[in-house]
Amino acid sequence: MIVAVADTHAAIWHLFSDPRLGKAASAFIDGAIARGDIGISAISLAEMVYLVEKARIPANALNDLHAAIADPKSVLQHMPLDEAVAMKMTEVSRQDIPDLPDRVIAATAQLHGVPLLSRDGRIRSSTIATIW
Repeated sequence: MIVAVADTHAAIWHLFSDPRLGKAASAFIDGAIARGDIGISAISLAEMVYLVEKARIPANALNDLHAAIADPKSVLQHMPLDEAVAMKMTEVSRQDIPDLPDRVIAATAQLHGVPLLSRDGRIRSSTIATIW
């Protein structure tokens, strides 16, 4: 069972124990082990390809996140980008969240009725339930 969806940076920061991960988001992820999983949208993996290519995140980050998602003991779970997510995007205001990957991730959280783990100010000021 998915209890939240993490945006790309929240997933990366969790994976590398980066202090930029918000305290509430970190505690939520740690507590999720007993309650369920944290969803990682397929668009986050695609976004990470771009971020690695631009040298904005470590070269091993994509493979490390992919391995963590594949590990059955991990709290991280893959969330597909499918027709249901695409249709849910119509309910996520482009004016509030203009970035395509962020809209996909927000729609994924809304589709599953769970909060989004994100420090993104635009997302947090929108109607999307967030934890940071």
